[in-house]
Amino acid sequence: MTLIDQFTSQYGPMSKMDAFGYLKHLDEHPDEPRRHGKIVMVTADTPLKASRGEGKTTTTIALIDALRARGIDAAAVLRQPSMGITAAGSKGGASGGGKASLEHAELVDWGLCGEMGAIEAAQNLLVSFAEKAIDDGLIDTILVPRVSEVPSRSLRHITVDHGKGDVAERVVLTPTCELMQIVVLSHSMEEIGERVAVMVAGTKDGVPVTFGSFIDLWRITNILTDAVKPARTQTRQGSPVYVHCGPFANVSLGIPSLVSVRMACALHDVVVVEAGYGADAGAQKWLDIACREYGAQWPAAAVIVTRATTWRDDPTLSWRYPFHVQRLEMLDIPTFPLINLWEGEDGQVEELRATAKEAEFREPIIGNLFRDGGDALVKQLDPFVRTLEAGSAPAQRHSHRGMSLIENAKWIAEHAYGVPADRVRLRDGFVDSLSDADELCSQLGLSIDDLAFVAVKSPATMTDDDSAPEDRRTVTLKKVEVHAGAGVVQVNLTTSLTTPMPKIV
Repeated sequence: MTLIDQFTSQYGPMSKMDAFGYLKHLDEHPDEPRRHGKIVMVTADTPLKASRGEGKTTTTIALIDALRARGIDAAAVLRQPSMGITAAGSKGGASGGGKASLEHAELVDWGLCGEMGAIEAAQNLLVSFAEKAIDDGLIDTILVPRVSEVPSRSLRHITVDHGKGDVAERVVLTPTCELMQIVVLSHSMEEIGERVAVMVAGTKDGVPVTFGSFIDLWRITNILTDAVKPARTQTRQGSPVYVHCGPFANVSLGIPSLVSVRMACALHDVVVVEAGYGADAGAQKWLDIACREYGAQWPAAAVIVTRATTWRDDPTLSWRYPFHVQRLEMLDIPTFPLINLWEGEDGQVEELRATAKEAEFREPIIGNLFRDGGDALVKQLDPFVRTLEAGSAPAQRHSHRGMSLIENAKWIAEHAYGVPADRVRLRDGFVDSLSDADELCSQLGLSIDDLAFVAVKSPATMTDDDSAPEDRRTVTLKKVEVHAGAGVVQVNLTTSLTTPMPKIV
């Protein structure tokens, strides 16, 4: 039995990994053999439609299959999808497709890895405690939302009669909730308990009240016993894949749990991490939150996926793909464009290569991965493999803690969306929202500027209007929401919903 087997248990047809226990053991026994895997980030172009995936998961699966066919010990870490949106067919599935798909794909797509249901139950139990605290006079407002995996427009804003007056409540999708963020960012059950303790239940006479002040936290952490463990599965070709937490990079973190990635790096030489939606969303959050603020490993290379139609067919949006590639290259991340062909597009390959050359990209990787899987990539990966082999550990980027929230927003707008600081707008009411959030943090003994900045935005746009001329593109800041337990502050910009409805596609 290997060391990792001692921290592995069966969970239906898949396995669950006690990443907390395994990593603690490695920390306490530094002589134990371990790998020091390099991170490869797979992200995508900003899609023309939020409801259509560009093929990140299909690419991630095909990539590790191809790397392993070349004798490289590669694995992938994927995000657990949201059943009510992703698996309902509103965008590309989260388990790949065709020859580049997971074994037991249905278990992943329908949330049967377990954490979605457990996190939903735990956060809803917190809200139930908050409602009882209303009855007991401990609080008079509720700030933490209920969550659901199945969206409902009627539940976005609700009013509950508590007998002592109506109390406003709301419901958001499970992946967007604070408890999901806590699980993504935590490295132990003790840390989860500490973070839940400082979650804000509501206010009493305008003063914030945390859950740790009136409930026993074991009631919550016990629900999460299996939810904190990444699921281990494999591709149809037998390549190892770990699935844990974190979809919806437009309205939350959109990255897998930090411990699932750290565990995979201790087990494999190359770890491909999926960053949600486009490079403006998931990649921005992996780099600026996971890496800058929480010490995750900086990528040794990146792959940005696009569709041939997304890249070339809308002239007003054609700036986005080159922007993403060039931005990551400017961060010293070797970035490889990958064009995910659909059926009938094989004849466009030479034209696509010419367009990529004109844009001064690295040699593009092109293939129909649904049809051909990793076989389409094996012979195209020489430059990619040479880059991985030659790469050294990059320097850790500086934290933005202490930077004012508005300055941080302007920095992200400029670097992630291409909008200069002087074209960042404040919507009416934003200053009041920021003032309220700042006051809440002060009453909790926190500085709002020390919280990690989470942009909440449309998945299909980087700016207020991506089709506008470059010199007219703007970003508008709309609302601020503090997640004290997660250690983040969410700032709404462009168009965004935390309870989107599935699309009929």
